[in-house]
Amino acid sequence: MAASRKPKSKHPTAGSPFLLLATAAVAIGLIWILLSSSTSVFRFPFTLLIGTAKASEKDGPSGLERKYLYWGNRIDCPGKHCDSCEGLGHQESSLRCALEEALYLKRVFVMPSRMCINPIHNKKGILHNLNATSDERWAAGSCAMNSLYDVDLISKTIPVILDNSKMWYRVLSTSMKLGKRGLAHVEGTSRDDLKYKSFYSNVLLINRTASSLSWFMECKDRTNHSSVLLPYSFLPMSAAPKLRDAANRIKELLGDYDAIHVRRGDKIKTRKDRFGVPRSLHPHLDRDTRPEFIQARIERWIAPGRTLFVASNERKPGFFSTLSARYKLAYSSNYSSILDPIIENNYELFMVERLILAGATTFVKTFKEEEDDLSLTDDPKKNTKKWQIPVLIKENERR
Repeated sequence: MAASRKPKSKHPTAGSPFLLLATAAVAIGLIWILLSSSTSVFRFPFTLLIGTAKASEKDGPSGLERKYLYWGNRIDCPGKHCDSCEGLGHQESSLRCALEEALYLKRVFVMPSRMCINPIHNKKGILHNLNATSDERWAAGSCAMNSLYDVDLISKTIPVILDNSKMWYRVLSTSMKLGKRGLAHVEGTSRDDLKYKSFYSNVLLINRTASSLSWFMECKDRTNHSSVLLPYSFLPMSAAPKLRDAANRIKELLGDYDAIHVRRGDKIKTRKDRFGVPRSLHPHLDRDTRPEFIQARIERWIAPGRTLFVASNERKPGFFSTLSARYKLAYSSNYSSILDPIIENNYELFMVERLILAGATTFVKTFKEEEDDLSLTDDPKKNTKKWQIPVLIKENERR
C-alpha cells in the first residue's frame, strides 16, 4: 500500500526560503528608494520595518481609509538642529505645530517614536562617550515618545500612529505603489492648498520633510491666535499614564497647596560686551528669582503658612530654604519613593512637575505669558534682543 502524501501547498510557508528572500528584497528595495531619492530628504528610521511599538491603529480594517501626514522622524529635524536638539518646551511647540496641521487637514499624524533629549537633561554617560556609534548616541540621547505622552489620549483629538508601527509600514508600502496618488513631497505649500487643492487633498501621504526648516520655524505665525487650534496645555495634559498617576499621588499628599516655577540656570546666563561688562537678555531675572525677592513678590498672593511647591532648575542645594520661615516648602525630591521607580530623565520629571503646578490653588510663573498670569519677574520671556547690565538690587536702592 502506497504511503499517503500531503498535497503540496501552492503558497510559500512563513518559514520558506523563497518568502524570506522575497520579503528581504522588498524591504531592501524600499529602503534604497527612500534613501536615494533626490527630490526630498524623506528619511526614516530603520526600525520602521519592525513595528514593535504600540500605536493607535483604529482607522478601520486596513487603516488605509484615512490619509496621513509625515513631518520627519525627529521633532527638531529636518532643520539646523539635526545633531542636537532644543529643550522640551521648544520641541513641544514644534510637535503641537505638526499636530495642528494634521488636525486642520483631517489627517492621521505620523508621530516620531522617540524624542531627542537635550544633553543637560540626560544623565546617561554614553552622551559623553566618543567611541559610541551615532545610533548608540541617539538611543542614549532620546526616549520613547510613549514614555512621555499618552498616544491613545492624543488620538482622541488628532489620530496618531508612531513611525515604528506596523500601520506606518503598511501606509508607506502602499504609498510607493500608488505613485502620484500615494505620496506628495511638499515645501512652502500653505495649509489651505494642502487641504483644498485636489492634487494634495486626495493623496494618501503628505511628506513635509522637504522643508529645510525645523517644525518650530514653520509655525512662527502662532502669535496669530486665530491660527492656533490646540491650547498650550494640550500636550502637558496628555502626559503618559505613569506620569499622570505619579502627579495625582503627589497632589493628594500635598493637599491644598500653592506653587511657583522658578526658572534660573539657562535664563540668567550672561555674556561680556567688548568692554568686559556682563550683560543679560533678562536683566532683572537673577534678582527677582532669589528667595528674598520671591517672598516680597508673592506675599500679596500667597498667605503665610501655606504649603508651597517649588519647581526650579536651580542646582544649588538649599537655595530656597529661607522661604521656609514663611511657607511649608515642598519639592519633587520629597517624593522620591513615588518618582524614582518611574523617572528616567528630566523631561519626565518636568512633565510630572507641570501637572503638579497646574493643580495648585495659586500658581506663580517665572515669566508672564498670558494677561492674567502671576509672575516672579516683569522681564519679558521672549523677543528680547537687547543685552543689558544685570540689576541685582531694588530700583529705589540705586544711588
